[in-house]
Amino acid sequence: MNSSRLICRDRYVRHFWHGISTVALLLLFFLLASSAHAAGRAECRAVPSKILSRSVPYCILLAPSYDANKTARYPVLYFLHGLGQNEQALLNSGGWNLIQDLWDQKQIGEFLIVTPAADRTFYINSRDGKIRYEDFLVQEFFPFIESHYRIRADRAHRGITGVSMGGYGSLRLALRFPRLFGAVSAHSPALIAKLPRAEFDSSNTGMLSRAMGSAFGSSFDPAYWDRESPFALVRNGPRPTGLYIYFDCGTEDDFGFYKGAQAFHDLLVSRKIPHEFHLYPGRHDEAYFAQHIPASLEFHSRVFGVSLPAK
Repeated sequence: MNSSRLICRDRYVRHFWHGISTVALLLLFFLLASSAHAAGRAECRAVPSKILSRSVPYCILLAPSYDANKTARYPVLYFLHGLGQNEQALLNSGGWNLIQDLWDQKQIGEFLIVTPAADRTFYINSRDGKIRYEDFLVQEFFPFIESHYRIRADRAHRGITGVSMGGYGSLRLALRFPRLFGAVSAHSPALIAKLPRAEFDSSNTGMLSRAMGSAFGSSFDPAYWDRESPFALVRNGPRPTGLYIYFDCGTEDDFGFYKGAQAFHDLLVSRKIPHEFHLYPGRHDEAYFAQHIPASLEFHSRVFGVSLPAK
């Protein structure tokens, strides 16, 4: 064999093994990347509803050991999305990666997180009675989820949380059904202590109805807003004994909800209802939610009493 053929063959062998090494390194990289996160899983399905006469989409985030440990049962946290979002709010906003990181870093124990699609319902039965979303949640959705997944279906292991409209909904539902939930949290909840009556002329109520949908009336009904609010439930409802409460809001909240959050805190203090409340710098946006959602997830993890894996 002449020298030119030997040189070509040597180059071919070097290129071949270099290619093999590159492929091996890439495979190793993808294997490491796939194992970088705890092996949780998300799935999105729908619940048939007789009350709403349609199917309602939802997404559920399953804990890392859910598929492997077929006998384990898990606490459940219901996450209520904000106005303009849907059941994929956590998946689309990067919340799933955030939760995976918290599992990886052993900052929270394992529990399931479920988000139903709620459109602009504010998680209540509408003023005209046509959209009974609260009834759907309590009578159909919660029982469906807890019968189709391995969930510890008792008050101590059932929590509810939300952002903005969902924060309003989570506080309201926990106070309205205190026997259902052991803990509630809310970020930038849509709380308004007292609506400015002078501003409710026909043009303003029409604008509010377009923004909020028909939840509080086809023409926004301030009296219905007041009647359904968490403030009214604290003032007129049973004392929420044994309910753990956490909520926060940004001091630059674009809708001024920090005022309502402060007023709600003051009301709870006046009624001697234990809770945890914070005002932090920040606006009403995803950056604020992403920064503070870990605190509420850690709060629920502690209340659930789920053990953290060893670091």
